[in-house]
Amino acid sequence: MTKRPAQSPRMTPRMAALNLLNQVLVEHRMISEVMGHTLAKLDPADRARAQRLAVDTLRGLERADKLLSRHLKKNPPMAVRNILRLGAVELALGGDAHGVVNEAVNMTSRNKRIQSMKGMVNAVLRRVAESATEDWDNLRAPRMPRWLRDPLIEGYGPDDVARMEQAHFAGAPLDISAKSDPQAVCDALGGELLPTGSVRLADAGQVSALPGFEAGDWWVQDAAAAIPAKVLKVQPGEAVLDMCAAPGGKTMQLAAAGADVTALDVSANRMERVQENLDRTGLTATLITGDALEHTGQYDAILLDAPCSATGTIRRHPDLPHAKDGSDFWQLFQLQAQMLDHAVSLLKPGGRLVYATCSLLPDEGECQIEEALSRHKGLTVDTEALDLPGIDPDWRTPEGGLRLLPGYWRKQGGMDGFYVACLRKA
Repeated sequence: MTKRPAQSPRMTPRMAALNLLNQVLVEHRMISEVMGHTLAKLDPADRARAQRLAVDTLRGLERADKLLSRHLKKNPPMAVRNILRLGAVELALGGDAHGVVNEAVNMTSRNKRIQSMKGMVNAVLRRVAESATEDWDNLRAPRMPRWLRDPLIEGYGPDDVARMEQAHFAGAPLDISAKSDPQAVCDALGGELLPTGSVRLADAGQVSALPGFEAGDWWVQDAAAAIPAKVLKVQPGEAVLDMCAAPGGKTMQLAAAGADVTALDVSANRMERVQENLDRTGLTATLITGDALEHTGQYDAILLDAPCSATGTIRRHPDLPHAKDGSDFWQLFQLQAQMLDHAVSLLKPGGRLVYATCSLLPDEGECQIEEALSRHKGLTVDTEALDLPGIDPDWRTPEGGLRLLPGYWRKQGGMDGFYVACLRKA
């Protein structure tokens, strides 16, 4: 009789979450890069659960390690550590101890290199389970790694950095930009209308099932990310360039204001998302896929949301501090300066340029503007452009921009870290 080959075990959300965790912590890859392939075999509900487990574990990694260290004499191999971390976080957040521990043991057993440690995994997680929730709540908010924390303390001081870390650990609610009537969207969704006009939902659920999604009444966009387009203050009929357009939130803001928008991005795949979003909302823009540094034309206004470290988005992307180490950021700083210079050349006389980055690093914000002003005679900062509803005077910076930090709006759920400045060409 022919022996059938052994079948691989069915992928579970915990197995998929462990796979994501290993790719971030061992291979130093972002979840967004690997999620599609890793979660492909799961149904939508299990995909969401796997992603949530991985994100929760990354967000609470320092706490998980402290809980585990009480029951470990030495650090086990990384493959075992990540199984333990995943289990410890799920236990601390109220997971069923029997299910969590059993599957952690099973995942250890299936890996020939570490299967001899399944007894240790079982014993450690059972001890953690005895007081996981209480112990978890008594630990500090996890800190950013030193490569990021040290320069931020130098730039902002320990108190602001501590507030950032609290915001990162708390995670991010869902923010929405309305196509026309924020209050009506807020009422329809039962959300909170933020001071700058964005709508915030504490517990959104499935986004595409929310009222107004299919009708195109709104799109998902963090409240901080919505500010740069507001600062540009486009007028109907103006020729406007969205220089790094994908995934399209700012393009839709500009189009909804009546501008003649050209949306430019180097990624064809990401530009497909921009077109999908425009189609859903019934808005129009001219889409161009290409290198921003090679683009030609003359515009009344330009929005440059430049490629950056994305360190301002850690509260929604807790994998970033573990997947990156800051070693390649200097290349981004150079690219930002080149794009700023090229954007200035595309402005008509008297035109205005909003420069923005979703970064916490002054090198990608304040410093870029100071250096651009020194390179371009006749270029000035338009501080009056920042006079908008909801903009706190304390957010303004000495060179004339806005510095937004995750610890702001703490009671409402924070915001992404951002830098925004408006420049005018003579």
